[in-house]
Amino acid sequence: MASQQNGFSIDKSSEWAELSRLSSAIDETSIRALFEADPDRAAAMAIEAAGFYVDYSKHLVTGEVLDQLVALADRADVVGQREAMFDGAVLNTTEGRQVLHTALRRPAAEAVIVDGEDVVPEVHRVLDQMAVFAHQVRSGSWLGSTGKPITSIVNIGIGGSDLGPAMAYHALRPFSQRNLEFRFVSNIDPTALSEALIGLDPETTMFIVVSKTFGTVETLTNAATARAWLAAALGQPAVAKHFVAVSTNKQRVAEFGIDTDNMFGFWDWVGGRYSVGSAVGLSLMLAIGNDGFRDFLAGMHDMDQHFRTAPLAQNLPVVLGLLSIWYTNFGNAQTHAVLPYSDHLARFPAYLQQLDMESNGKGVDKGGRTVSYATGPVVWGEPATNGQHAFYQLIHQGTHRIPADFIGFMRPTGETSDPLWSHHLRNHHDLLMANFFAQTEALAFGQSHDDPQRQFTGDRPTTTILADQLTPRTLGALIALYEHKVFTMGAIWGINSFDQFGVELGKVLATAIGQEITDADRPLAHDQSTNVLLDRYRNQRL
Repeated sequence: MASQQNGFSIDKSSEWAELSRLSSAIDETSIRALFEADPDRAAAMAIEAAGFYVDYSKHLVTGEVLDQLVALADRADVVGQREAMFDGAVLNTTEGRQVLHTALRRPAAEAVIVDGEDVVPEVHRVLDQMAVFAHQVRSGSWLGSTGKPITSIVNIGIGGSDLGPAMAYHALRPFSQRNLEFRFVSNIDPTALSEALIGLDPETTMFIVVSKTFGTVETLTNAATARAWLAAALGQPAVAKHFVAVSTNKQRVAEFGIDTDNMFGFWDWVGGRYSVGSAVGLSLMLAIGNDGFRDFLAGMHDMDQHFRTAPLAQNLPVVLGLLSIWYTNFGNAQTHAVLPYSDHLARFPAYLQQLDMESNGKGVDKGGRTVSYATGPVVWGEPATNGQHAFYQLIHQGTHRIPADFIGFMRPTGETSDPLWSHHLRNHHDLLMANFFAQTEALAFGQSHDDPQRQFTGDRPTTTILADQLTPRTLGALIALYEHKVFTMGAIWGINSFDQFGVELGKVLATAIGQEITDADRPLAHDQSTNVLLDRYRNQRL
């Protein structure tokens, strides 16, 4: 199959041209007409795998469109690129790295060879190290410097070192050990750390500093201030009993004052936004325990296996990726909504923003050529009925076409042995799910009305993603579903989904500007607007 690196551009393919033709024809039909023409549409456009039932029948697609999208995936050699990823090829070509987050959830009996060595035993060594530490903290046998057990854990990271653990902890709180309190700090805004420390007792607080290089400015600044807070109360030697690190830089960890025996490693072939299944998820393991964390990894592996073995037309991540390609490139859709009907998944849209937009927010292909077609859409969303009373108006009656994923669960996740409370919990959940099903129906089929203000055109595409219950295994599979969806889209677009140079320029400029802020005599050499703003800030800062 053709490769963008060899000068081929996917938008010059015959499959792309045929999809362009079909997109014009699809504008002449409706979702209602598509259902009326095919009484088996709902059954035909559904896939069940890895604990999910996914219905994509409420999309503006025909069987012919789907066949052509699969042909486009074949032309882009999605299967070959998928196998290269699982086998440890250097897919992140700009940084010369393998893309092996899937190795984090491989069973111990399997092997993944990187540079002639099997990395799976080392993955499981770190998992076992994490398990020992988690047991010590959760059982109360890990004691702080004054002999008291740890009751509060503060995770300090940024990007994938925060979004993954914070999202997953919030999602799985019903499975967490409730006598342990977890807080997450990422923003360099001083109020973020100060708010996180309010009410904490230094004697019973532990900090997890997550930074691959142990040089991330925001993370290290927050960590240094947290260290000062602890040392002011307990003395500098206490740092060794109240700080642990997730990093690959042993020297910097030691220089910070953390005992390197309490350092948990990960690898260059794990990208930050794909790293929650590594030691980056240490706070999650502390919350849900080793068994819960292993179930989380098992769910990821379930989806990995499905993605690797299912035919493209029956492959959940591939089909979701192809639908996104359809709307992004042939339907003039610029955004994609993710709408979880679970309050525990409140942080999931934010997590997907990084996963999708940092991965596929690229304007050049793997060969360095500017692409002539749209790539990554803007991903956004909020949970459940909150969104219905906020932005659903735009989705229903606005001028933009916004494909949306609805994520729901058959059973609520709750902790109660009280029959009366269980009854109320079920009533709440039934009402929640009534809204869940109603919204996809209303978006697809709309409503005729004599008053144009009350007219709903319908034809607003949605995917329904259903699982039995939100558990560690379900969450793991859900994350992997979107990881592989993002991979599929990037593979078709011919872009490198695994670098993120777009985050670097602002950081480089910020370093220089930071020096200018603290040295009021330093001349400013920026554009006119930035000079005026900086001068104003320098003259009025505390």
